[in-house]
Amino acid sequence: MKTFERYVLGEILPFLAGGVAAVITLLLLVGLEKIIAPLLAKGADPLLVARVLALSVPEATATALPIALMFAVLLGLSRLAADSEIKSAVAAGIPAARLFRPVLLLGGVVALLAFGLGEGFVPRARTEARAVQRQIVLDNPRVLGLGEQNVVLRDTLGRAISVGEVRPGGELRDLRIVTMQDSLPPREVITAQSGRLEPGSNVLELRDGQRVTYQDARPVTVLSFERGQLPLQDTGTDLSGEGGNVAQPLYDPLPDLWRRTQTYRQQHISAPADFTALHQKFAGPLAALALAFFAVSLAVYAFRSGRDLGLVWALLLTFAYYATFSVFRVMGENGALPGALAAYGPNLIALAAGAALLWLTARR
Repeated sequence: MKTFERYVLGEILPFLAGGVAAVITLLLLVGLEKIIAPLLAKGADPLLVARVLALSVPEATATALPIALMFAVLLGLSRLAADSEIKSAVAAGIPAARLFRPVLLLGGVVALLAFGLGEGFVPRARTEARAVQRQIVLDNPRVLGLGEQNVVLRDTLGRAISVGEVRPGGELRDLRIVTMQDSLPPREVITAQSGRLEPGSNVLELRDGQRVTYQDARPVTVLSFERGQLPLQDTGTDLSGEGGNVAQPLYDPLPDLWRRTQTYRQQHISAPADFTALHQKFAGPLAALALAFFAVSLAVYAFRSGRDLGLVWALLLTFAYYATFSVFRVMGENGALPGALAAYGPNLIALAAGAALLWLTARR
């Protein structure tokens, strides 16, 4: 790599590190309000809560890297242009187009790093965070949420345990466990007026309940009980406020997601969230290259037109891309857009905008 390219990278890398650090700091501040404070107020173990928050850092880093790269390139090249360093390089016979080489190279490195984080660290961090969340609930059932409705637990047989309400002191009310059969009515229904998950234990104690077994949708046996116990497999509760108990396929390992979507495709099953997630596995990291191309194109256009790109423009464009990415993702997950278009659409917009800027630059 030549001196010019190293100099450009040296100008961009500090802004890139600062951008990623700013996003992670913002995540911690949001988590302080939405996760740490409410859980600590309910008596959760501070070390476990802090661990859940720390385990979200790999995901935040993977998401922030491409966006922070665009922010860093815009700021770095804007400073070079403001100090007339790009003008000096052009006067020395170095074309402005040489800016693309180091930035796109850095974009490729960032894309690989984001993909590696997304596949290597994020799924494991999410799994571990889920285990820590379970431990938080087992240590103090009150964190399930005072007054929340329809909390769902899961026992060791895989049955969902619906909880109507969580009352002060960790008391659970209106519990219902249904044993289903494929394409048939329920085989067994267990109800209980109340229950309690003892701190440090994964056993749910049921009180004042009834067990009804069915055959051909008709009751066969009805048994009442004063107390009963069910060992739990999982609390089923998301303490991060990111969608409750709904699975998020984006965090599944790529091989698992690939096999599942292939099965859906063969069986003609509509699963827009899964197909969107599959494409986002690649579109997210590749955004680094698309945004790097757009940022350099904009910097070259600004230099040729004598305009200055400052911090405000960098922030506005970064926010605009993130908003576009979020809207396309939601539309894809809800089936309003095909999965591929929802995932790659923001990148294609960035590439088209960069190409348009280069065309305008060439006409000057």
